[in-house]
Amino acid sequence: MAGAGRSRALIGAGIGAAGMAGAAVVAQRQLARKIAADPDADRLREPAQGEPVTVRSADGTEIHAERFGEADGRPVTVLVHGWTETIGYWTPVIQALRAEGLPVLAYDLRGHGQSGRSASDYAIPRFGEDLEAVLEQCVPEGGAVVAGHSLGAMSIAAWAEHFDVPRRAGAAALMHTGVGELIAESLLVPLPKFAHALRGPIAVRGFLGSRAPLPRFSTPISHAMIRYATFGANAGPAQIAFFERMLLATPPDVRADVGIAMSEMDLYEALANLTVPTAVVAGARDRLTPPSHARRIAEMLPELHSLTELEGVGHMGPLEASHEIAGKLVELVALVRERAGAAAPAG
Repeated sequence: MAGAGRSRALIGAGIGAAGMAGAAVVAQRQLARKIAADPDADRLREPAQGEPVTVRSADGTEIHAERFGEADGRPVTVLVHGWTETIGYWTPVIQALRAEGLPVLAYDLRGHGQSGRSASDYAIPRFGEDLEAVLEQCVPEGGAVVAGHSLGAMSIAAWAEHFDVPRRAGAAALMHTGVGELIAESLLVPLPKFAHALRGPIAVRGFLGSRAPLPRFSTPISHAMIRYATFGANAGPAQIAFFERMLLATPPDVRADVGIAMSEMDLYEALANLTVPTAVVAGARDRLTPPSHARRIAEMLPELHSLTELEGVGHMGPLEASHEIAGKLVELVALVRERAGAAAPAG
């Protein structure tokens, strides 16, 4: 009888496991159908592709950039993506800017996308050096609007700390970012006050600095986790899946090394050097870099153009609110052209 009981238990366990596996397959198929039915799915199916350019940074790292349209004397909008993203992240914004007839240049950060692995390290100053190399080798002097998302905006601040901003750019945009104290103000790990001291170790070891390999493909669980951590409630499944593909493709060691560098960063003093009109954009529902970061940055900028908080938007404004983001960049391009015209000698 004992043997029969064990057999029934094993059979029951097998049936339970099969049921769970079946449920997982059903959930996976349901998610795939939701993504395919999302109106954004077609727009995000293929990332934007431009004319490829290879840039060599100060330490020899090869940076992959792409041009979209010719400058022809017009300001070029230089797009700098964030942590675990690629050029393709900017697809909706590039589409909107090109519809306005504006030239765009975007590049993959070192260790991301088609750019090479770092020839030295992933310290935040290296990302500033990469931006200087891209501007020097690809954009006419003073003819750029530099716009960064998250780590891309941190790269702009790091660039401003050591390079001549007005020589290269006429305006800037810092989106969904912070320049210090990322862990202290993050809402990603909601802990009670008595456990506040745990926030740092949890955020660094469990998220920013984690080297744990990620799943090779999306699952309903990973999809839900990414939605919670990085998107607002109104984001569609196609947007989440679009970013998730980039996240899963980022090498774990690059992801961890850059994450640790961001956790140690302090670039508040660098903001004083960003002496061009600068737009600051935040997502009201951003858990990674809450609006408190944007407000502090805005207070410290020498020439604040505007501070915008997008209602209902999380950390991924260029995907969640691409038209609003593109509209802000169009404003900056118009401002740069206006100032250039005013500065030109009368003929």
